[in-house]
Amino acid sequence: MKKLFFLSLTTGILCGLWFWVGIKTHIPVWMGFAGCTAFFAAGGMNNGGVKKALFSTLSGVFWAVIVIALSKHFNQEYIFAIITGVVTFFMCIQGQCKLFAFIPGTFIGGFSTFASNGDWKMVSIGLILGIILGFSCDYTGEKSFLLFEKN
Repeated sequence: MKKLFFLSLTTGILCGLWFWVGIKTHIPVWMGFAGCTAFFAAGGMNNGGVKKALFSTLSGVFWAVIVIALSKHFNQEYIFAIITGVVTFFMCIQGQCKLFAFIPGTFIGGFSTFASNGDWKMVSIGLILGIILGFSCDYTGEKSFLLFEKN
């Protein structure tokens, strides 16, 4: 059997469980899926996806909080546009640092924070749990495949 089958199977099971956990804990399920997406897009378990996704998405949360905080002090649209441009520049330029080089993750963290009306604590928890979910899907898929191939 192909490795993709086992990854798909374990991902389906674990994502179903995540949905149930999200509902029971009142953590918006989509936040976890955003973290899971960041993990896989960052390269998954064999390419440092946990560290890349974790640092980049949480930096995006940070930048969104900065934009939200500054926007409360300035109500002119052109100033808000300038703030957004400057912060976006810093979101991208941080890619020079290897730890924050996964820029799509930074934007995932940012838009998740905006989508939750600035609830950065909930977003951070959801993204972290989603990254753990992604790792769990990848890990169990890999181990299941290896176990199947052995027998």
